[in-house]
Amino acid sequence: MLRFKENISLKPYNTFGIETQTKYFYEVSNTIELKKILEINKNLPFRILGGGSNILFTEDFEGLTLLIANKGKSVLKETSKTVTVEVQAGENWHEFVIWCLNHNYGGIENLALIPGSVGAAPIQNIGAYGVELASVFKSCRALNIKTLKEEVIFKKDCEFSYRSSIFKNHQKGRYIIISVCFQLKKPPHHLNIDYGTLNTYFERKTLNIQEIAAAVIEIRESKLPNPKTLGNCGSFFKNPLISKSHFKLLKETYPELPFYPAYDKQLKIPAAWLIDQLGFKGTQHGGAGVHKDQALVLVNLNAAKGKEVLELARKIQSSVKNTFNINLETEVNIL
Repeated sequence: MLRFKENISLKPYNTFGIETQTKYFYEVSNTIELKKILEINKNLPFRILGGGSNILFTEDFEGLTLLIANKGKSVLKETSKTVTVEVQAGENWHEFVIWCLNHNYGGIENLALIPGSVGAAPIQNIGAYGVELASVFKSCRALNIKTLKEEVIFKKDCEFSYRSSIFKNHQKGRYIIISVCFQLKKPPHHLNIDYGTLNTYFERKTLNIQEIAAAVIEIRESKLPNPKTLGNCGSFFKNPLISKSHFKLLKETYPELPFYPAYDKQLKIPAAWLIDQLGFKGTQHGGAGVHKDQALVLVNLNAAKGKEVLELARKIQSSVKNTFNINLETEVNIL
């Protein structure tokens, strides 16, 4: 028999450390449970929670919060060059990266220390240091919420782009990801160290995936606050994409404006640079603030309310739009 917890605080389940409550709560450990819950609660609003590292709660929820907590990793196929691994959605992403490193499976070492769950990773096509999840994604198993049938969704149908996929756009709310299949590489590995700080971090060319992961972890820890000591969701905003003509115009006023090549002949502008130019770094709004060392990270300084964080984010977005004519999109899901 399914037993739901009632009137549960969600503070332990979000890395921002925002205090909100959910009317009902259930930790889902397998697909059978998930189907049964959705079948018997058709009229009850629900939402899905993974690692809670990409969510800003702004109000209490009168429905059912389902924590996806199914675990397990298995090798489906192995060749002399590649290995295909299926990972259950409730697995911790960084722990999966460490597992791959221990088995010498390459492809996601640049994505070390990204918080969250494996099931959430394809939704926004997580990425860091020149690598995106799409580069190793093969398929995922997902539950169709309407039909309660499992479907296999392949990479070609996911429409991956910068921090986006069908799960975040036109198919949002249709599927619950149950597991993800990755195609990883065996040695000799292709090492990606061309991105920004990684390129300058290494002085020698002979590297392995374990050294790259260690460097990524060290860099991330030096740049981003630990959510266990200071509530945050990492990068709150996406790095905006702009046209080359827009970039050329901005360069006339801001000759130091940094950029990276991006999709569809566009250029990626570091959001942190834009926010820093406007003087937001280290500022505070109620219990919320902008981190003193990293302008891209909004933090919970003193028992912040979700609405205070949101108000600060909106203020930053407005200022960036008015100054640079750039729309700054949130990377964090606001609920």
